[in-house]
Amino acid sequence: MKIVIAGAGEVGSHLGRLLSEEGQDVILIDEDEERLNDFEMYNLMTFAGRTNSFASLRDSGAKGCDLFIAVTPFESRNLVACAMAKKFGAANTVARIDNFEYMKPENKSFFTNMGVDDVIYPEYLAAQEILTSLKRTWVRSWFELVDGHLVIVGVKLRSNARLVGMQLKELAMQSGYMHISAIKRNHETIIPGGGDRVCEGDIVYIATTKEFIPNVLEMTGKKPVEVKHVMIMGGSRIAVQLVRAAAGRYKFKIIESDRKRCYELAESLPECNIIHGDGRNVELLQEEGVSDCEAFVALTDSSETNILGCLAAKEYGVKKTIAEVENIQFISEAEGLNIGSVVNKKLLASSRIFQLMLDRDSSNSKCLALADAEVAELVVKEGARITRDAVMNLNLSRDMTIAGLVRDGKGLLVKGDTRIQAGDHVVIFCLHGALHKMEKLFK
Repeated sequence: MKIVIAGAGEVGSHLGRLLSEEGQDVILIDEDEERLNDFEMYNLMTFAGRTNSFASLRDSGAKGCDLFIAVTPFESRNLVACAMAKKFGAANTVARIDNFEYMKPENKSFFTNMGVDDVIYPEYLAAQEILTSLKRTWVRSWFELVDGHLVIVGVKLRSNARLVGMQLKELAMQSGYMHISAIKRNHETIIPGGGDRVCEGDIVYIATTKEFIPNVLEMTGKKPVEVKHVMIMGGSRIAVQLVRAAAGRYKFKIIESDRKRCYELAESLPECNIIHGDGRNVELLQEEGVSDCEAFVALTDSSETNILGCLAAKEYGVKKTIAEVENIQFISEAEGLNIGSVVNKKLLASSRIFQLMLDRDSSNSKCLALADAEVAELVVKEGARITRDAVMNLNLSRDMTIAGLVRDGKGLLVKGDTRIQAGDHVVIFCLHGALHKMEKLFK
């Protein structure tokens, strides 16, 4: 697939690196030549030029590309670049935006007529991810497929978890309601086999169905917490989207160090308590009642500050903490600490892009991007390779596994003798670099 990325900022850079590892034909455009020099070691082409210039799009080879992604920090430039790329014959175009109004279904036809097939609002995606974490406090990640008929949960195991010490083949004999599809251990994600054991400190990704969630809670030693009061450190755009999306479900208090920004927040979020101060000040946290909150969300522009803020909140007894960690290299470290869930806009944007790569009709696919792996849902087409034999005979590589499927509205876990059928919604875990192998199975 020929993919053009306009903008080598934080999202574009991450996408460029990921897609080059997947063996895609990637062209990265940016007007900053020095920034492009950082990509010399990657398997992609770079072009120095303006992302909304006819000459740049023509000379860079963007004409007739399969997917054009405009992810500069400037919304209007992204929209114009997509419109231009569409005129050059781009099959699909995606623009990064920062206006929630542009995402409303009633406005989709306007952008489609303009030449923009899809839009990505990373801050909105992050807010939705945080809302899920506030609702499901016991998980690190929660991924629902086909109206919730199949669920993937990511859980960090403590010493009280019954799963600790068990071999996966032992678990399979005891339980037919859960499948451990991947394990994050010592900063590395592995696709486990039947002989692997579950260890304390592992983050396990479990496929199950909703009726068995109480059983999963028992096996993992987790207890849900009802969230009513949420303290937010940092009045970022994610914080604004979070408060608005929550629609009064929680009582929010935002601590923001910039006085001008506090006035803006007070005007745009009248239902929210805005505090001017430094969220790193533990005395301020105490004064503002952090110990009375069930959840603490750190959303400053510093990953280190957010991690430390969550650690401090944990010290005061806050049950659920969530940190925005934008430095990819910090994610594994953060997951190893006692800070709860981690949110990263780049990974969330990647998930959306992978949806479009896997299926042109993005309503037929979903994708969850982890730091070093992907979880993808795909609808099986008639005649696809994956339908030709039982799963045990498909010779799947060790860097991927089939977690489960939904057939005729019912979630099912996959066993060795399972045969995938056309129309099934199949969930696959794969490590970075294996996405192209997965694509071949569904062709």
